[in-house]
Amino acid sequence: MRLTDLNRLIFIYHKIIKNFLLKFINIFLAFIFFISIFVYPLKVNALKSTNPSVIGLQKRISNNFSRKYCKAIESGYSKDEAMRSAIIETENIVSFSLNPQKKLILVEDLANQISIQVINKCGWSFGLIGKEGINYFKKYFLEINEKTTPNKNLSG
Repeated sequence: MRLTDLNRLIFIYHKIIKNFLLKFINIFLAFIFFISIFVYPLKVNALKSTNPSVIGLQKRISNNFSRKYCKAIESGYSKDEAMRSAIIETENIVSFSLNPQKKLILVEDLANQISIQVINKCGWSFGLIGKEGINYFKKYFLEINEKTTPNKNLSG
């Protein structure tokens, strides 16, 4: 055996050992990582707005609003008149609600839920459909809500 063949064998052997050690270290580190995740799991807190009672109240408010808005549109009200009327009527119901969860509702989430409900129920009757319709109605709702009830909002 010549010296170059011996060097080549040593090089190949070194490469095999190196690859084996790298794979072993990767597997070992992954094992340590997964063990640490199971032994010391991450502690996370859910948002208050994901509370099931908050979600239920939000759904009731959005159903109430969308029912009133769509009924007003069907009765011949303009979009602005229907919006103001539905906001005021829904605000009156929410303000007299004794449910303490109403303070935990986020206005953006409520606006999104209301927009989805309205567009699905009667959006086609005034030309709004799909995601674009939902986004447009959400911005429109937030703008009119701020003008109609500047010191209050539907979320308590």
